[in-house]
Amino acid sequence: MKITIVGAGAMGSLFGGLLSESGNEVYLLDIWKEHIETINKKGLWIEGLSGDRFIKIKAVTEPKEIGGTSDLIIIFVKSYHTESAAKNISLLVGKSTSILTLQNGLGNFEILSNVFGLEKVIAGTTSYGATMLCPGRVRHAGIGPTAIGELNGKITTRVEKIAQILTQAGIKTETSDNVMGLVWSKLLINVGINALGVLIRVKNGELIKGKYSPKLQAALVEEAIEVANKKGIKLVHQDMIKEVASICEETSANLNSMLQDVLKKKRTEIDFINGAIVREGNKLNLSIPVNQVITDLIKAVEEAYEKQI
Repeated sequence: MKITIVGAGAMGSLFGGLLSESGNEVYLLDIWKEHIETINKKGLWIEGLSGDRFIKIKAVTEPKEIGGTSDLIIIFVKSYHTESAAKNISLLVGKSTSILTLQNGLGNFEILSNVFGLEKVIAGTTSYGATMLCPGRVRHAGIGPTAIGELNGKITTRVEKIAQILTQAGIKTETSDNVMGLVWSKLLINVGINALGVLIRVKNGELIKGKYSPKLQAALVEEAIEVANKKGIKLVHQDMIKEVASICEETSANLNSMLQDVLKKKRTEIDFINGAIVREGNKLNLSIPVNQVITDLIKAVEEAYEKQI
């Protein structure tokens, strides 16, 4: 299968490398020239849970360098780049192209559907983890379930085929008839971990210790649950507050991705996580005060990057 990975950061590079190793024609597409040039000269280095090795893979900075359309396009860019990335890759999309988003946050599926049409897009979630070490090098840092599905809940031939291709690459993937429930459940985990970790400046495990952090975490998740219930979303865990705490314990040594962005003084995905809960809640005339304050605090942190001491 001809596959294009849009966004060759840590996760995009990991998935692209594994898919290339299993015999697919894979292209990594990213604007980070140093990363792309290093991969083309030396190969992509992956180390960690799946072994340490170089993988030969094609990497480009422009869609036109790929030539022709792709059978599958997997989107891994930051959520705030989804729309511009989608418009940039239109020449890669043919009649039989499927577009899969495995991004964090809420809104990516809708953005991609607006650009390409609802019938082109598949959504999913993954618990795989990866860390960018330097240009051309990533660490495979986590293994967990991956699930994909159609928005309408049908288990189609194309979803089954893509799940099989991912599984053959070592990324064990299931099909789901409740993909929006998966997306929202993953969203609620990020709602309870990411911004809070930034503001307290701690690893995940510390968020469930003490008196105040668990209290704040529960309040953030409770608001998100209320929004999800109002929207008729079927969450995949009965007790999401307990699930978020469990994830904190399982990933106790991890710095969450938003905290990593802030430490590098990079833009965060707050608008697609806690900010998304605020937007969806406002549409339903719900009061979402805790997520609103947390969203504003993260935006204030970003605004003050160059003035921080």
